[in-house]
Amino acid sequence: MTFDAIGIAGTGLSTHRKWLDAISDNLANVNTATSTDGAAFQARYVAVQEGDGTTGVYVSGAAYGDAEGRLVHEPTHPLADADGYVRYPDIDLASQMGQLIMAQRGYQASAAVVDRARETYTAALQIGRG
Repeated sequence: MTFDAIGIAGTGLSTHRKWLDAISDNLANVNTATSTDGAAFQARYVAVQEGDGTTGVYVSGAAYGDAEGRLVHEPTHPLADADGYVRYPDIDLASQMGQLIMAQRGYQASAAVVDRARETYTAALQIGRG
């Protein structure tokens, strides 16, 4: 039972780490400008699926944001087109920050489960020795 808890929490750690990686990429590129004839940075979102029985969760794939992005009028930008527009990713900073907090808390919770399960297993071994 303890090993199940460690394994399941381990899948949570892995899934939350991948979610944090995607969010950090999105946040790092929120202000990445491209010319209007190119595609905008596409935000990455992880798709998560539950495992069979008591096997936890796993990342089943990724979904990507719109390559159209949003056009911003910045005529002095070096990448601006003839009309003065550049393309930015369509990433909502507030949403990404909210997701960042949720992913961090999920990672911390999974790590706490691993710690408690390890402590329980160690205590059970000590009882068995006594």
